[in-house]
Amino acid sequence: MAAISSFGDVKTLCNQGFLKEAIRILDSMDRPDYSIYATLLQSCVDNRALQEGKLVHAHMNERRFKLDLFLGTTLVALYAKCESLEDARRVFGEMSKRNVVSWTAMIAGYARDRRSEEALEFFYEMQRTGIQPNHFTFASVLPACAHLGNLKHGRGVHGYIIRSGFQAAVYVGSALVDMYVKCRSVEDACNVFSKMPERNVVSWNAMIAGYAQNGAVVQALKIFEEMPERDVISWNSIIAGCVQNGRVDEALELFQRMPDRSMVSWNAMIAGYAQNGHVDKALKLFEEMPERDVVSWNAMIAGYAQNGHFDRALKLFGQMQVKGLKADAESFGVVLPACANLAAMELGKQVHGDIVRNGFHSNVFVGSALVDMYAKCGSIETASKAFGYMPRQNVVSWTAMIMGYAMHGQGKEAILLFEQMQLSGISPDRVTFVGVLSACRHAGLVGEGLQYFDCMSRDYHLTPSLVHYCNIVDLLGRFGALGEAQSFIQKMPIKPDATIWGSLLGACRIHINIELGEYAAERLFELEPENAAHYVLLSNMYAAAGRWDDIENVRKMMKDRKVKKKPPGCSWIEVNNQVYTFRVGQRSNPQMQKIDEELQRLAAEMKEAGYVPDTRFALHDVEEEQKEFALCHHSEKLAIAFGLINTSLGTTIRIVKNLRVCGDCHSATKFISKIVAREIIVRDANRFHHFKDGCCSCGDYW
Repeated sequence: MAAISSFGDVKTLCNQGFLKEAIRILDSMDRPDYSIYATLLQSCVDNRALQEGKLVHAHMNERRFKLDLFLGTTLVALYAKCESLEDARRVFGEMSKRNVVSWTAMIAGYARDRRSEEALEFFYEMQRTGIQPNHFTFASVLPACAHLGNLKHGRGVHGYIIRSGFQAAVYVGSALVDMYVKCRSVEDACNVFSKMPERNVVSWNAMIAGYAQNGAVVQALKIFEEMPERDVISWNSIIAGCVQNGRVDEALELFQRMPDRSMVSWNAMIAGYAQNGHVDKALKLFEEMPERDVVSWNAMIAGYAQNGHFDRALKLFGQMQVKGLKADAESFGVVLPACANLAAMELGKQVHGDIVRNGFHSNVFVGSALVDMYAKCGSIETASKAFGYMPRQNVVSWTAMIMGYAMHGQGKEAILLFEQMQLSGISPDRVTFVGVLSACRHAGLVGEGLQYFDCMSRDYHLTPSLVHYCNIVDLLGRFGALGEAQSFIQKMPIKPDATIWGSLLGACRIHINIELGEYAAERLFELEPENAAHYVLLSNMYAAAGRWDDIENVRKMMKDRKVKKKPPGCSWIEVNNQVYTFRVGQRSNPQMQKIDEELQRLAAEMKEAGYVPDTRFALHDVEEEQKEFALCHHSEKLAIAFGLINTSLGTTIRIVKNLRVCGDCHSATKFISKIVAREIIVRDANRFHHFKDGCCSCGDYW
């Protein structure tokens, strides 16, 4: 090999794919000529061979070989295509002369790497130097405008294209259509598309995606049927468009027509069925797939989680790992919320270990999901540590941590973090303000809550939604300012929904304001006459006031209106990496006898310690003794007893409940925590309660 030294031999080796062998020849040459360097560098560009290209570049530097316009541009193109943009920029800066190809290579590199602002900066700087862009330049800078969603920049580039006479170029036209679609200006996209003298499959596909992404499925289908030829992207785009807009039957029909079904189309159908609640159909397709990739598994796992089958989501994630598939960032982003919803912290910790081992611990999307998981599993301290370990945080990360503090009743900590977020330069969004207002609501920080509600529109120009208004109503109502809450509702610029009136009724239950509570209930029955939860809330208010005849009237009203009872209370507990579910009055658990014995033991010790069952929360026409038994078998008490039986002394008991914890269970759990000398953490439908030494973290304000 050492004897080979001619340009022809180097070119032959490059053409045959022996790039490394061709580069080795350089070491046997005293002074390789221009053509050898040019051939090797171009071969590196063609093969995206970054390391080999760096070797050639280093050899040129050692031989003090001066870069001319062609060699410099080739090096810039190599580094830019291989995403080594700092190297590309350094070489670009060293070039004494540059042409349109050099500039375009830099613009394309930044655009590909989603460094869109820098791509635009280079585009404008190129014009200032007097170099005119060509059709490749325009086709490179338009994706940067699309990525930013910046219609102003996009239209500016479009104007330049018209003045330069490149509007007829098919690649430029296709990039324009794609840019307008991604900037959500379908009308502009359609205008460009209709004027294109020649269209390729890319421009047709961009129009299909544009219509579909903006909900115009009929127009997307029309474009699809008019296409002179279709590729796999055409089929995938129209199927995904139908799926995203809930038209799953049409998506299935297209899927069945597809001449060669791709992995993407299978995955789109699975995701579509799952997103529209058809989990069984999604599973059937998943099992029928000839082969599956990690996206397929993610789609099915997400489908289970989105439809409340969190245990099945975790099980499928385990099966994916057994199959040897390597989880990606999306896998972890899907499975962590499943752990969070079940409060399965031990499983969540195992997933956290997998994240670290797979190198995703610095991923901001995964990091935010970890913060959320630990917070929802009851460990706000670990959530805070996970947040602090993130190398960078975005608005989602900050919001997750603020939400965590809010659900744990740590309002002041949430507010402090919100202030730190603003100082860091990250602007809050609407979801962030939901977290801040929720924190004020749980902690009774009325003044602060009203201040942040005003700040939302005044300082950040964010229009409050019903969720924000609901938080303020609840904040005022819990505090006892029922008149102010009612006045706030009357002044709302948007029509109050059931959540608003439900919050007011809930506050009337707490403060036993029958007249205003009945008014709120009437509004609820007008909006949602078949929702059993509203009738139960009204009954609870009457029970708190001891108005048993009114409770009977509510029952009669439900019967006359044929209102179905709401699902019974349900609680979950994780023991030894397995999640157990309990429902009120359930007798199916194999350890039921032991659970009964444990509850009887606890009841005796609690009464001795001063506990008196609050039978107002057992709304049954039965004797007091039977009411006490019913209270004793509420789902969270069953879960607590099970946890005490099956965990070692001193272990924290973590419970999740699907409904708001009732007053009796709240009181009982305080007594239990002191009797057994354990911390008991309960997450109900509203917030966390940390019971320890006979006290609750909520301070009985919930």
